[in-house]
Amino acid sequence: MARHAIAIALSVMFLCPIVFLALTSFMSSDQSLTANLWPTAWHPGNYAEVFARTPLPRYLLNTALYATFATLFMLLASVPAAYALAKLRWRGRTTIFVAIVCMMMLPPQVTTVPLYLMWADYGLTGSLWPLVLPMLLGDAFSIFLLRQFLLTIPDEYLDAARVDGCGEWRTLLRVVLPMAKPGIAAAAMFQFFYAWNDYYGPLLYTSENESAWTLSLGLASFRTLHAVQWNIVSAATLLTMVPIVVVFFFAQKAFVQGVTLTGVKG
Repeated sequence: MARHAIAIALSVMFLCPIVFLALTSFMSSDQSLTANLWPTAWHPGNYAEVFARTPLPRYLLNTALYATFATLFMLLASVPAAYALAKLRWRGRTTIFVAIVCMMMLPPQVTTVPLYLMWADYGLTGSLWPLVLPMLLGDAFSIFLLRQFLLTIPDEYLDAARVDGCGEWRTLLRVVLPMAKPGIAAAAMFQFFYAWNDYYGPLLYTSENESAWTLSLGLASFRTLHAVQWNIVSAATLLTMVPIVVVFFFAQKAFVQGVTLTGVKG
């Protein structure tokens, strides 16, 4: 009973900001962020105002493309790398793994200037390619997460596949991937959520090209120098939250299972 009470209390704590955001989205500009938390008059036209002020569908498409391709490219590179670190024996494996862990601790701002100059030389600034293409080299956190999950798969399954004549790639595709679906789903969702909410990267590379803006930059465009219409901002925020909530709703089982099983072995 006590556990249920704690769970209910935590649920209310997490739901209160969302309820406040939803109520604010239906308020007038004068009432938003005042002591009156319930709308005195409902203004569903705030949502229409969002679409009138900004090309929200284009921002949504850019965000979806960024998150989808970044996730796919990350999986293409990170899954084989994690498999090599978890299941193959080769000289320097521990050193490489320690280097990957150290990369997780490196702030992205440290490499901002040289990376921006490199992408500018290639003429790719003003687009989302500088954020998507590096995922073809893998992601440190994703490699670490997948490696920890792959350690939970018994080596006997892999040895049996090798005895049957499977090479390492076939073993990875036919044996490891089906058993690692929860871990892969967890890593994919972490990357997808990160890309969906990313503000720093799109601001750095696409700020001069509005046609490549993502939802995070689109939300920032509602803020002006002298005033902020919080009712419109709240409506736009709720609209940007809906797709990611739907994705998590359908994938939550695999996500929770992958997070739970990851890190059992060190």
